Amino acid sequence: MISPLELICAFLVDLTIGDPRWLPHPVRVIGSAITNLEQFLRRYAKLETERFAGVLLVAGIVLPVAGSTYFLQKFLHSFALKPLSIIGAVFIIYLISTTIAVRGLTDAARLVIRAVQDCNLEAARKDLSMIVGRDTANLSGERALAATIETLAENLSDGVIAPVFYLVVGGLPLAMAYKAINTLDSMVGYKNEKYIRFGWAAARLDDLANYIPARLTGLIIVAASFIYSLLKHGKGQLQTAISAWSIMQRDGRNHSSPNSGIPEAAMAGALGVRLGGPSTYDGSIVEKPYIGDNPANDYLIASRQAMVLVFVSSALAIATAAGILFVRSIP
Repeated sequence: MISPLELICAFLVDLTIGDPRWLPHPVRVIGSAITNLEQFLRRYAKLETERFAGVLLVAGIVLPVAGSTYFLQKFLHSFALKPLSIIGAVFIIYLISTTIAVRGLTDAARLVIRAVQDCNLEAARKDLSMIVGRDTANLSGERALAATIETLAENLSDGVIAPVFYLVVGGLPLAMAYKAINTLDSMVGYKNEKYIRFGWAAARLDDLANYIPARLTGLIIVAASFIYSLLKHGKGQLQTAISAWSIMQRDGRNHSSPNSGIPEAAMAGALGVRLGGPSTYDGSIVEKPYIGDNPANDYLIASRQAMVLVFVSSALAIATAAGILFVRSIP
């Protein structure tokens, strides 16, 4: 298990440096392994065996990631000499920080928001295309900001709350296994002709792994909206939290994913905006239900507030997790 201090330090490391390209990152290693194993399995998989090959892909990535992380952590904790033990502790904190993605998420969203603010719609569309799967070439500034808010809410769950949840439940090995599952889903969990069978296991496992974290994220956004209003106005605006809760309950299932709609609906309710609706993927329009109300609200202001809610929600999750770890460490 990790300690509360390790978790807090890892959170601060992520906020400070994020995921710089010059540092080795486990997710990049996992992504490379997925590509190589997929190529190997596809050499032998026929159409009728693609689902089984996809199961082998998931097992061949997730189990080694969890196992290697477990033994690496034990090795780093085994250092007895003080200089080596400090190096081991720093390395473990860095590994924990790579499971959390607050800085990377908000930096990517900030680029889109700033481009729309500067009336540079071409740059906003290009920056948005790096973080969403939909077509962005014809999006208006408002729709680009709405997509950014959706991404902030969804990735708050995938990139922050879920890893922290698994850090508490099963320590670094389980959190790294979750990152492997999430990376598998992002690479092969598509419903197109190429991956509908091969990526089935990865997509279903990702749905299962995110079921509890997504709902925790919705609740955390509700709490964070109250805390944010307290910090902003000097008193808690209970109506904001009530709106986040009611929209989450009403529209949380207005999404093709069993999980993504929950945090998106909570965020829409907290900000008083409308998300979802028709989107274009690979040139085809996909009709999706709307999430939230008040489509006339200022999406530029709302997107900035969404950034703040991500920070407040992340800090709240880390504080809660650290408290749980502290209580569990008491003999």
